[in-house]
Amino acid sequence: MDRAQPRWLGLPVSPLTRRRIDNFKANRRGYWSFWIFMVLFALTLPAEFVANDRPLLVHYDGGWYFPVIRHYPETTFGGDLPISADYRDPYLHDLIAAQGWMIWPLVPYSYRSIDYTLPSSPPTPPSASHWLGTDDQGRDVLARVIYGFRISVLFGLLLTLFSSVIGVVAGAIQGFFGGLLDLLAQRFIEIWQGLPVLYLLIILASVIQPSFVSLLVLMTLFSWTALVGVVRAEFLRARNFEYIRAARALGVSNTVIMFRHTLPNAMVATITFLPFILSGSVTTLTGLDFLGLGLPPGSPSLGELLLQGRNNLTAPWLGLTAFLVLALMLSLLVFIGEAIRDAFDPRKIFR
Repeated sequence: MDRAQPRWLGLPVSPLTRRRIDNFKANRRGYWSFWIFMVLFALTLPAEFVANDRPLLVHYDGGWYFPVIRHYPETTFGGDLPISADYRDPYLHDLIAAQGWMIWPLVPYSYRSIDYTLPSSPPTPPSASHWLGTDDQGRDVLARVIYGFRISVLFGLLLTLFSSVIGVVAGAIQGFFGGLLDLLAQRFIEIWQGLPVLYLLIILASVIQPSFVSLLVLMTLFSWTALVGVVRAEFLRARNFEYIRAARALGVSNTVIMFRHTLPNAMVATITFLPFILSGSVTTLTGLDFLGLGLPPGSPSLGELLLQGRNNLTAPWLGLTAFLVLALMLSLLVFIGEAIRDAFDPRKIFR
């Protein structure tokens, strides 16, 4: 009697995939780190609905309004000026409360909101109004952490994706064809890795205003070499396998052999590196923001929060918050990487 095909989340999977999933779950530290990281990322991804200085929902004079999605002028709620409504203004707040109500996000501040009602000059310590205190400009630290966590993870994911695609393609071409092409490409990579990235960033910052896209493009240009060596070694090893030589003898094109028959074997080693590349990408953005070469001023950034902690030693909650968030994020990614490495290790068998 044939055994039923293994399933995971209701979907059929191969026995090899089932074994890798079991090995991943067997690493309890990495398995729970994965879920903790996913929960944190899921909570910060819709940051505008978690921390915002605009209500989620307003019911006024029988009408329903969604300020978190759309801007409304002050005159919509009985105000005098046709400007964007400031829902934290006591005047507008009283107008809405007289004929309706508002539902605020969990954190009623955005990353750029400045609280002008602080009891003392900023930065102020944690309180009931600001759970993690305020920075030196009177902005809520918790709101900036939520937005900063999201932008750090998204930057790391995009940088990992783009650099991995370029690195895998470059390593595949080098390892598959070898010879003079491989020799010249290796010399080019050695020269490329020797370029002073920090100096180039300083030059870029003096010419144009750094942005999310410009930083992503520039860092991709210098981070794609991380996976070239791994993929190249796998292709050099597999290029003379019997099934590869048989495919060539049958007239299969080089592109099909590379990406359908050889690449799946190389991806096993590649996937184990991705969480570590992601953690390195997050660290890179944090370091650039700390040096003032990263995102534009005012952007929510963990590196900028670290810089404020260094400049305001009398406000230890700034540096401690940034440190703890970064330590938690990077630790989770490292633990996830270790679990993925165990999952793809053929020597480890789940029992």
